[in-house]
Amino acid sequence: MIQFAARRTLYQMVNMKEQLTELSRGAEEILPDGGLEEKLKQNRPLNIKVGFDPTAPDLHVGHTVVITKCVSFRSTGTMLCS
Repeated sequence: MIQFAARRTLYQMVNMKEQLTELSRGAEEILPDGGLEEKLKQNRPLNIKVGFDPTAPDLHVGHTVVITKCVSFRSTGTMLCS
């Protein structure tokens, strides 16, 4: 198992504002307004859908933006569906 001592997972971040800041980093807009904050206040894992198959052979460099954001969400305990 690989461990990164310098960075806590978002699941370990107690402060909801800290989670919201990390998840919204790099996002131009989150719709609906306040929607992510409301979901985080429920203090339960989120379910999100990714619009492509991450195991598909036709992935390209442009998909790395979404995959990177999925890693942020996954660290909160979010369930990803492709």
